[in-house]
Amino acid sequence: MMPYQATEPFDWEALVGLIRAAFAGMEGRIDPPSSVHRLSAADLARQSQDGEVWVCGTPPVACLVLTPAEGHLHLGKLAVAEGWRGQGLARALVDQAERRALAMGLPEIRLQTRVELVENHAAFAAMGFTLLGRTAHPGYDRPTSLTYGRRAGLAPV
Repeated sequence: MMPYQATEPFDWEALVGLIRAAFAGMEGRIDPPSSVHRLSAADLARQSQDGEVWVCGTPPVACLVLTPAEGHLHLGKLAVAEGWRGQGLARALVDQAERRALAMGLPEIRLQTRVELVENHAAFAAMGFTLLGRTAHPGYDRPTSLTYGRRAGLAPV
């Protein structure tokens, strides 16, 4: 299934539903709680203007938000519907992000995941990401998130 760019008009509510459902497994596992509950359709529409939103399927079964940053392209809200996991959709979206980074002249793609989500750490390592650092949410004296990066154009085969 090929990713396509979500642009107006788009069913942003369906995308919010996908993201919330995909992130539901984090509840009770991560601290602080995910910001996904504050995410709105208007937020995603705005992110499609300020960056890019990529989707697989109609209705959407996977998505990824891309935000250009200094020296890299940030990948956020990577979500795959539970019944569609294990079919390469996350990898297809990450590969699309890499193509977009190269097109934008950005040498690296980066993402963050929570410390507790060890299955995500393994998945990102399998996609060629390396750990770049640890950060803490405001008010926390311990790392709560991990930042991973991958050089654009150097993806594993």
